[in-house]
Amino acid sequence: MKKLLPTSTAGSLPKPSWLAQPEVLWSPWKLQGDELLQGKQDALRLSLLDQLQAGIDIVSDGEQTRQHFVTTFIEHLSGVDFNQRKTVRIRNRYDASVPVVVDAVARQKPVFVEDARFLRQQTTQPIKWALPGPMTMIDTLFDDHYKSREQLAWEFAKILNQEALELEAAGVDIIQFDEPAFNVFFDEVNDWGIAALERATQGLKCETAVHICYGYGIKANTDWKQTLGSEWRQYEQVFPKLQQSGIDIVSLECQNSRVPMELIELIRGKKVMVGAIDVATHRIETPEEVASTLRKALKYVDADKLYPCTNCGMAPLPKAVATGKLQALTAGAAIVREELSR
Repeated sequence: MKKLLPTSTAGSLPKPSWLAQPEVLWSPWKLQGDELLQGKQDALRLSLLDQLQAGIDIVSDGEQTRQHFVTTFIEHLSGVDFNQRKTVRIRNRYDASVPVVVDAVARQKPVFVEDARFLRQQTTQPIKWALPGPMTMIDTLFDDHYKSREQLAWEFAKILNQEALELEAAGVDIIQFDEPAFNVFFDEVNDWGIAALERATQGLKCETAVHICYGYGIKANTDWKQTLGSEWRQYEQVFPKLQQSGIDIVSLECQNSRVPMELIELIRGKKVMVGAIDVATHRIETPEEVASTLRKALKYVDADKLYPCTNCGMAPLPKAVATGKLQALTAGAAIVREELSR
């Protein structure tokens, strides 16, 4: 019998200090060559062990083998010049120096497939693998070739699809596409963003998920959240069309956010990964706080479709905090699971 309320994480978990500088996004590797390869695999095993010991049901690589959830994928593609940089506005929030698209983009070889195969060998639990979504990828680049956000997104969607099909063949159970850009560019999401996302999932038989959040707990994001008013209704713009899409699971941010819970009703019928852990604070939730968030969500999503999760990745958090939050997530889910079984 399938477990009710299976827990998972949105993606990244802290890296060990011997691999990269802790609590820093985009932290450079401390090892190189074969040592780096071995170090990444050791970190992946440790991250998996942390998840299993905390009782997480759907496990991941904790993104131990990548520096950044978007750029690490793009680094492996041709057509993008990482030595040439231009400044762009990321998700209308902050300026960043980014690589330039100088030619047609293409995937010469698999990017994460070996890592996924390695993870699959380590566990019998269901595994989830995260890839950047097409719209979020174009938002982290300067396009000097296609000169069309939409066209570049479609090219990335085809490339992501090649990778996703090979990840599925390597034994991945859920492929998640990270699309924080869906909370910003509403017209584009509805015009072609969801269609491009579906192109990335074409032909997949495993489950597919889209993760839409308000970002890591970094200053640029927390400052932006302060400007959003008393209710965050961004999801309202994209959920109706997402509900009509072929994506199986929608992953969203609910803990300590001002997202009105009733917006989940707009994706009725989909499985929902409910973010019940706030990644923008070092305070560890109590199991009861997690349970309370899940109970509120249950008014709008059937119990067999609710997957307790974290709001976003936890790479910038201290390891002890992240571990405590994972334990709170599983303990909170257990409380509600018990209530549902009565």
